Formats: sequence, C-alpha cells, structure tokens
Amino acid sequence: MLRIAVPNKGALSEAAREIFTEAGYRQRRDSRELVMRDPDNQVEFFYLRPRDIAVYVGSGTLDLGLTGRDLFQDAQVGDTAEEIMALGFGRSTFRFAAPAGRYSSLADLEGKRIATSYDGLLEDYLATQSVTPERIVHLDGAVESSVSLGVADAIADVVETGSTLKAAGMETFGDPIMTSEAILIAPSGASEEARSVLMRRLQGVLVARRYVMIDYDVRRDLLDAAAAVTPGLESPTISPLQDEDWVAVRSMVQKDQMNKVMDDLYALGARAILASAIHAIRL
Repeated sequence: MLRIAVPNKGALSEAAREIFTEAGYRQRRDSRELVMRDPDNQVEFFYLRPRDIAVYVGSGTLDLGLTGRDLFQDAQVGDTAEEIMALGFGRSTFRFAAPAGRYSSLADLEGKRIATSYDGLLEDYLATQSVTPERIVHLDGAVESSVSLGVADAIADVVETGSTLKAAGMETFGDPIMTSEAILIAPSGASEEARSVLMRRLQGVLVARRYVMIDYDVRRDLLDAAAAVTPGLESPTISPLQDEDWVAVRSMVQKDQMNKVMDDLYALGARAILASAIHAIRL
C-alpha cells in the first residue's frame, strides 16, 4: 500500500484534498482524522504538519509527500528526498521586505538582523550570495511585526499578494529568493513503478484543469481553416453529419484561450460551438 503524506491544515491542505479527490482517491471528512485508508486504490494518507512532511519522506517512512517547495527546501533533508512533480497550485514567492524606502538591494542586509520562519532556506540562500547578517531571527509566524517591534531590521517571508506587507508599512526589495508551489516529493532513488498510477492520475487532473473540450459544426470546405484554429493535441476528431456539406469537429483547447477560439471559429463560419469541462484525462 502506497503511503502518502498530506498537509493537515492551511491552504495546501484544502488544495491537496481537491486534487486527490478529483484523481479518484478517498479523502478524510473530519479534519481531526490523522490517517485515511483507501483500500480500493491501495493508498494510505497521513495528515501531517506541512513542515514535517519532507522529514518523514526523507527518512523513507512514507513513500510520497505533498508539500510546498519552500517548505521542502527549508527542511534541509539533503539528498534523502527529491521533488518529482510540480503541481501548479499554492504558488508564492519568498522575498526580502523592510519598511518602505529603507533598503534597495541584498547588499544592504550585510550585518543586519533578518527575521524569518524559514531559517534553513534563508541561510542557504545568503551563503550563495556572500552576505553575512548579524543574525537570523527565527519566528514561527507574523514576521511582519518583527521590525516595528525592534526584533529585526528586515524580514524574509513568503509573499502571495503583498497586502499584509503593505498594511504593515513594508515593501519588498531585491530579487526574489525563490518561487514556490505545491510539489510531490519522494525518497531519493525510490521505485517509480509503485507511484506511476498515482502520478498519471494527478497529471490527468492537472491537464484537465488547463483544457476544455470544444465541439462545433463547420462546412467541409472550411475544415482545414477550422482545424488550424483547433489543432488539438494530435489532431481534431472529425465526424460526418447528415448534411454531407458539414462535419462535426471535437478538439481540446486551452481554457484561457477558450473564448477567443470560439470567437475565431464563429467568425470563420463554424456554428453550434460548445465548450465543456474535462474532468480527467490520460495522455
């Protein structure tokens, strides 16, 4: 049975529940449950603190883990675990911030106090940039308050919208330390065969989220032009209609291009244009 670590709370927890549910796996209904067995799919989910997931996976106790790239790197598990799949949600940026106008570059942090909840990640980054702070101040949360309270001169934290920083009178500066998103991790060197079905399912969900299915009717003499608008992954599906001058076409289209494609098809002469969601796919 495949043993998988999933965040027990926070934004990643809900997103993880959604993607595994869409992939056909049972998920817990009560947030107090720590383990969920899915015997039909030979999978067992363990709901853990997001910061601990990399440690469990790196030790080989669990076969897979869903966590954030920032949390994975901050755990400093070395080469005992590896990222095997980016999941495209939970995106954020890890950046430096300070009171507006105080600093403009990374070099300004030489000899300064920097507050963060990501000590390992920050230490590794500063080492590569040859910047030595006075010290790194570890805080478990609310690092935005550390400067105004005199604990630090600047902070390094995960930034999503930046609204929290702005409310605290702070601004980001310098280049981003890293960009993060939800990822799937596994023990280094673990068998790929055991996890292949799960990864195909997750990949199918991710692709289905990015595409829609477009169906439309078009005159046969316009088919080549219409197919150029909707080429699909390999090629569109063409079906004859009772009226021999017309054909029905079906093709996958990127969701963010859906309305433009429908407009272009209509302008070309296609009719009965229908877009429908794709719930799952195998490529």
